[in-house]
Amino acid sequence: MQTKDDLKMAEVGADPTVLLPTVTQNLSEDLVVEAKDATSLEHQMTARQALKLYPKAVGWSILLSLAIIMEGYDIVLLNSFYAFPAFVKKFGELQPDGSYQVSAPWQAGLSNGALVGEIFGLLIAGVASERYGYRKTMISALVAICGFIFIQFFAPNIETLQVAYILCGFPWGVFQTVTTTYAAEVCPIALRAYLTTYVNLCWVIGQVIASGVLRGMLSVENEWAYKAPYAIQWFWPIPIMIGVFFAPESPWWLVRRGRIDAAAAAIDRLVSKADHNFSTEQKVAMMIHTNEMERKISDGTSYFDCFKGTELRRTEIVCVVWSMQALCGSALMGYSTYFYQQAGLATNQSFNFSLIQYALGAFGTVFSWLLMTYCGRRTLYLHGMAVLFVLLLIIGFVSLAPESNTGASWAIGSMLLVFTLVYDCTVGPVCYSLVAEIPSTRLRSKSIVLARNVYNIGCIFNAIITPYMLNPTAWNWKGKTAFFWAGINAILIVWTFFRLPEPKGLAYSEINVLFERKVSARKFRTTAVDPFNGVTSELDTPKPAVEMVEDVK
Repeated sequence: MQTKDDLKMAEVGADPTVLLPTVTQNLSEDLVVEAKDATSLEHQMTARQALKLYPKAVGWSILLSLAIIMEGYDIVLLNSFYAFPAFVKKFGELQPDGSYQVSAPWQAGLSNGALVGEIFGLLIAGVASERYGYRKTMISALVAICGFIFIQFFAPNIETLQVAYILCGFPWGVFQTVTTTYAAEVCPIALRAYLTTYVNLCWVIGQVIASGVLRGMLSVENEWAYKAPYAIQWFWPIPIMIGVFFAPESPWWLVRRGRIDAAAAAIDRLVSKADHNFSTEQKVAMMIHTNEMERKISDGTSYFDCFKGTELRRTEIVCVVWSMQALCGSALMGYSTYFYQQAGLATNQSFNFSLIQYALGAFGTVFSWLLMTYCGRRTLYLHGMAVLFVLLLIIGFVSLAPESNTGASWAIGSMLLVFTLVYDCTVGPVCYSLVAEIPSTRLRSKSIVLARNVYNIGCIFNAIITPYMLNPTAWNWKGKTAFFWAGINAILIVWTFFRLPEPKGLAYSEINVLFERKVSARKFRTTAVDPFNGVTSELDTPKPAVEMVEDVK
């Protein structure tokens, strides 16, 4: 006799012998077979084979992700402007020693204004992208950013600049949601990690460009020293807009909207038919099967549904994973130029270090692709956080040296460069892969919105507290700020060990079953799963041929 708890588990699909046969009963036998064949083909596909089969999908994903360059560029521009002579003379206040400083409250206000705008932009994007599609939502955001750049460029005072950054946050929020979701939905398992983490590379490219532009404008003493960097932002929107107009819509979105023929047409535009083993019909069947599985779990696609049943655990994971980007000490990278100045380096050397830092970040992101080929996402996140913790402690202890010790200032700068390299090999790019893989396909865009907004709240916290930590007119902690972030890092490392699962090599339908069975995060990669007959078991059951490659230990 079943208890109430048993009936409840069966109702939410916790027992796969209840959930999956119900799904397959609602679908034709041929469709289920085709879905299984498509899943098997994706598991057997190597990255090289996937590139050969999906070159168009790679190209379209890369194109949409270029919009993130704009956000990375402008965020670094703002944080670096606090150490930029022409900018602080225009928008800062004269200090008793004759220098100019943008006060800590205004530093926090400008940075937080952009984040507040991004929070609302993300919420809008989550609804708009699901209702109107990724292409229309993206084009609307690109049109909007063209207008908002005008306000930045012509801002006569810091109050107008504040408004400009709030408004720019709206399209930035759209870029973050759409680019990551689109990358996750147009590519196969073998390319999923590379295209989602490419979003982080675009962010870093924006940082490199901003640092290079600012370093080149240091010698300009008039208002064009900061206006020209703003004007450069008009270079991106129109070419990207044209590309997005011709891009295919996400086939997963089309399946969710019931437009099966359109989904098949979109897949045909994403693949090269050079591989005769590939079948559009099988790929569509796999999407239909996965969508029906998720509908049995939760038929809704609202923000509220992200907090129901097993979706709550998935929402927790993506939110904490993305917040770790903000709370692991990365604030020191965001304010690096200003941090270098307060640590005792000259202005030109501070900008030189920042340029090197972001170049290392780009290299680190590319190197992370090699690491993710052999290592799991969980492994990289856990070990990356541990190394960042050690580096923060080193920076903190070195900062205890007297200010007259110039060697200590150079050591702090060097450690921050190492910090950037480790961050962009692990936590920085791997985050984008995790937040795209962990949510269910029906709630992916909403989950990414919630996760990114938790990250933004963390950034608001950073933007409030970091200027006070570094500003000589406030707390003036300088390099000792690293001790604060090391403490938070220690807490996040514990969470990662117990709560972060390993999605490497798993199809979305397989991830669904593992979450429905409430499999422990530490057992995700050692649990065999077959989403087509509902059987899951621990290590005592022979693993299927599609079991993922074991992580490098």
